[in-house]
Amino acid sequence: MAWFTLFVAGLMEIAWAIGLKYTEGFTRLVPSVLTLLSMAASMALLGLALKTLPIGTAYAVWTGIGAVGTALLGIWLFGEPATAMRLLCIGLIVSGIVGLKLVT
Repeated sequence: MAWFTLFVAGLMEIAWAIGLKYTEGFTRLVPSVLTLLSMAASMALLGLALKTLPIGTAYAVWTGIGAVGTALLGIWLFGEPATAMRLLCIGLIVSGIVGLKLVT
């Protein structure tokens, strides 16, 4: 259950990172509120996952999920470049997340 909680926390991290783009410097009310709620949910879920998972593993997986998801959505939503090297690096982060899951 802790791994599922951590995964959802990572999804919430993606939500708030992407949400920041839509807040336009926190000048738009609805995106700002949703972004702040996503931040709070992400931290709360990470805290719950830390009850049973090691901090180093959980934090690395949490940030990895956020980084990969945000990078992929940046490519998809905002037309950021999808170069081979960038995709390779995203793949390396994914392999690190999987590796940490396998050894914990």
